[in-house]
Amino acid sequence: MTSADTHSQPFRTPLPVRTPSPANPGSTPDRTMKRPTLDSDQTIEALRKIREQVDQVAGLLVATHDGLVLANDTETIEPDSVAAMSAAATGLAAQFTAQAGIGESRCAMFEGSSGYVCVFPVEGSLLLVVFGQPEITMGLFTLAAKQALTLLRVAALSPGGSHRARPEPE
Repeated sequence: MTSADTHSQPFRTPLPVRTPSPANPGSTPDRTMKRPTLDSDQTIEALRKIREQVDQVAGLLVATHDGLVLANDTETIEPDSVAAMSAAATGLAAQFTAQAGIGESRCAMFEGSSGYVCVFPVEGSLLLVVFGQPEITMGLFTLAAKQALTLLRVAALSPGGSHRARPEPE
């Protein structure tokens, strides 16, 4: 059988998908996520302020869980690709931590030869991607990334923040 024969054969059955069991066996979890309506200009301004406040952060990006860019304060990356990969990374991290039995995933962190990138689930269907400068250590980057996450939650998402999310129309 050649590779051409393999690709032309129809799929017989779909691959099985493992779904997590609900916390309460009698209830089913609500898997719907409301997409927050953020003011893009205000969120970009909040990202710029966070980047100025937190040492060793090279860039920030806010995306949806389905991989769409909402706000971007980066210089050397392709934001649409990174947003899509961040969505995949958080999904893989959630599956990995569940399979390893270590609880709910809090972030997905990657170390490259010239820096770090971390993806955090923020709130609802939002993700925060934090890029670390090349000379930072993993410990300092972890602290800087978590500080950026906290500042974003305060600035863009809290009711008292100056850059609040607009209420979603019902």
